Amino acid sequence: MSRSRNLTPSAIEQIVSILDGWSGKLTWELLIQSVARRLRVTYTRQALHKHERIRRAFSLRKKTLLVSAEQKKAINPESQATNERIARLEGENQRLQMENDRLLEQFVRWAYNAYSRGLDEQFLSRPLPTINRQQTR
Repeated sequence: MSRSRNLTPSAIEQIVSILDGWSGKLTWELLIQSVARRLRVTYTRQALHKHERIRRAFSLRKKTLLVSAEQKKAINPESQATNERIARLEGENQRLQMENDRLLEQFVRWAYNAYSRGLDEQFLSRPLPTINRQQTR
């Protein structure tokens, strides 16, 4: 079996999107099969688990599915599609909130490290240098 290509940020985003819309039983094996169908590449559980976004999205979705499975027993068939869409959007919202919290924590860490090195906000807010896009000879 040949090695699959590395997970790109785009592929990770697609896998997390698959998890956001997941309904029914969720296992790593079922996720691997779904990813293979959608991305036409087969990854191992270890490769997927290695990426924090995927690992956290998987855990969060698994917890959400356990809670919603208990609630689905009392739902009528007419509102099933609406409830599935709401559940997908709530799952996506929870994941994005979790990612936002992690980014805010990272920003605080960077701000502290910059401050401890004597870098002030004015220095850190300087615009990026312009790129010289002149034609090569």
